[in-house]
Amino acid sequence: MIKHQLNFKILQRIKSSRKFRPECCSPTKRKKSIEVMAPQVRLQGVDDKLQKLLDTNMDEAPARRRAREAFKDIQLNIDHILFKTPTDGLKIKESYEVNSRGLEIFSKSWLPETSQPKAILCYCHGYGDTCTFFFEGIARKLASYGYGVFAMDYPGFGLSEGLHCYIPSFEMLVDDVIEHFSKVKEQPEFNALPSFLFGQSMGGAVALKIHLKQPSGWNGAILVAPMCRIADDISPPWLLAQVLIGVAKFLPKQKLVPQKNLAEAAFKDLKKREMTAYNVVAYKDKPRLQTAVEMLRTTQEIESRLEEVSLPLLILHGEADIVTDPSVSKALYEKASSSDKKLILYEDAYHSLLEGEPDEMIVQVFNDIISWLNEHSSKFTAR
Repeated sequence: MIKHQLNFKILQRIKSSRKFRPECCSPTKRKKSIEVMAPQVRLQGVDDKLQKLLDTNMDEAPARRRAREAFKDIQLNIDHILFKTPTDGLKIKESYEVNSRGLEIFSKSWLPETSQPKAILCYCHGYGDTCTFFFEGIARKLASYGYGVFAMDYPGFGLSEGLHCYIPSFEMLVDDVIEHFSKVKEQPEFNALPSFLFGQSMGGAVALKIHLKQPSGWNGAILVAPMCRIADDISPPWLLAQVLIGVAKFLPKQKLVPQKNLAEAAFKDLKKREMTAYNVVAYKDKPRLQTAVEMLRTTQEIESRLEEVSLPLLILHGEADIVTDPSVSKALYEKASSSDKKLILYEDAYHSLLEGEPDEMIVQVFNDIISWLNEHSSKFTAR
């Protein structure tokens, strides 16, 4: 009886959404409904012309690309510690390439300009995110320490082609990432270098899935607040989750999964939390049904296969994280068959360790990452 009531409520919400309004509605009425639904987020220092770009529907890549291009200089000049690393001595490249599935993928690289990298880091970004905003600062910092950093936006994320934040298959997404990073590693100037995966949040799940598909393909992984299980405070109740899984079979692209404000949950520093609004191509709506189902299935699979993780690991997690569950990072550390593994838990820290904490915590986390990388890249280079 309860299940039927929940199904009825969800179907009522579907019928009332603007995408499901009957085609017989007059153009005027339909236009009004769209205006009511449009997000109105006014950013400081943004004129009306840029604001129009911000309010545009970002479902498809061309709109996201236009918005990012218009906001690029504004983004990189916000007062955040990540953007204070100079670009002098760095070689930075952006590109688009059509992959084997016919999707145009955006990628970016950051390299030391005058020396060979110590190692290469292949970055897997988090849910709804991109490699063109906060990660820009992270990558600059890593490259300034002599590392080659490579990143891509998954299909449907950031500047890559595809419906915004829609994951029809997590396996397919992981295969797309493997395809891209395999091409990077095969380049003559990089193929003899140690290679490390670097995953944040959902990107941690992507990195672990890559490792499980390529057990001997990488020299190590850095996992920051990895999504091995979604925290109970964020995930919907079990019964509602089962209903949503059922509805996803018929309406996979619909934005119906209830969710708390992720910036509020992930960013501890209030000033930095406000800065998330400037990440204009990040996905900020309710999760799409199939995306949520794929993430749930993936975390369940990873949690059941922790013993198969065998590569050198650095796992970093905030103890106060209510987005991904730090207890599963502890379980990963304990159960992984890796002989070389390290877990660092940061007291009172939230989910976004490298973006949303006070400056001193961000510096500490960076130092822990650089220290581990220096130790492990020299170890493999010396062989």
